[in-house]
Amino acid sequence: MDLSSDDLKVFVAVVDSGTLGAAAANLGQTTSAISRALARLEEKLATSLLTRTTRRMELTEEGDWLLAKARAILAALDEAEESIRIRRQRPSGRLRIDAASPFILHVIVPHVAEFRARYPEITLELTSHDQIADLLEHRTDIAIRVGELADSTLHARALRSGCMSVLASPAYLQRHGTPQTPADLQAHQTLGFLQYETGNKWPLRHENGEWLTIKPAMLASSGETLRALALEGQGIVCLSEFMTRKDIDTGRLVSILGNYYTGYQRPIHAVYYRNTQLSRRISCFLDFLQEKI
Repeated sequence: MDLSSDDLKVFVAVVDSGTLGAAAANLGQTTSAISRALARLEEKLATSLLTRTTRRMELTEEGDWLLAKARAILAALDEAEESIRIRRQRPSGRLRIDAASPFILHVIVPHVAEFRARYPEITLELTSHDQIADLLEHRTDIAIRVGELADSTLHARALRSGCMSVLASPAYLQRHGTPQTPADLQAHQTLGFLQYETGNKWPLRHENGEWLTIKPAMLASSGETLRALALEGQGIVCLSEFMTRKDIDTGRLVSILGNYYTGYQRPIHAVYYRNTQLSRRISCFLDFLQEKI
């Protein structure tokens, strides 16, 4: 049995139009052609989809089930066709992207050259606000946000989720020793976020739960600043893996307390206002970014 999209389009048109004649008019075909197409579909499925009388048509149980599937399939085909069309149109213009500085430096910047080669007519403008920024106020088209999203009227697209790691430099651990349990952190120099209390709750299992609230010995507004401080041996940090993976791989930072990590995955979203004039540029950038991360 081979169903085609044309089969499904005829079936949906008949249901939506209410009569074979109306469906034929909507599809630009004859009534007899629509009737034959519907009969072929029922023959392929070996079941009746519609009960027809002189006055009206009603869906059978099988027809009702197929209708929902057919609508979903046709919608997916339309979306795929639109995506291909967008890719062929060589989108152009200015695209303003805002993200916390660590995400720009470690995730976006390494792929900018490839994006520009693929979409040379798009002009990127990259800005960094380490706290949530108002898109309209900052004239931003796309904002990348790491962490849980608050309720919003914005459209959001999940890009990925990322692990976090508790880290220190080898020099720091050599001077101060390696904490063996979350409770040991009280005797260490922890580095935390300024004006971002959520960032000072680390996903570590301990006797009172699965989130450990630290009391930082030093604070900074930027995760990149905290990373730099940790690299200089100034204390212990808890940061997203996307910004510290190279440091861990090269041994510049050492992951500790891994046995106590809860497995929490910090979500990463792109948020934006839906704007038809921008949609092609937004879609191109988000598809590209998701491909890379």
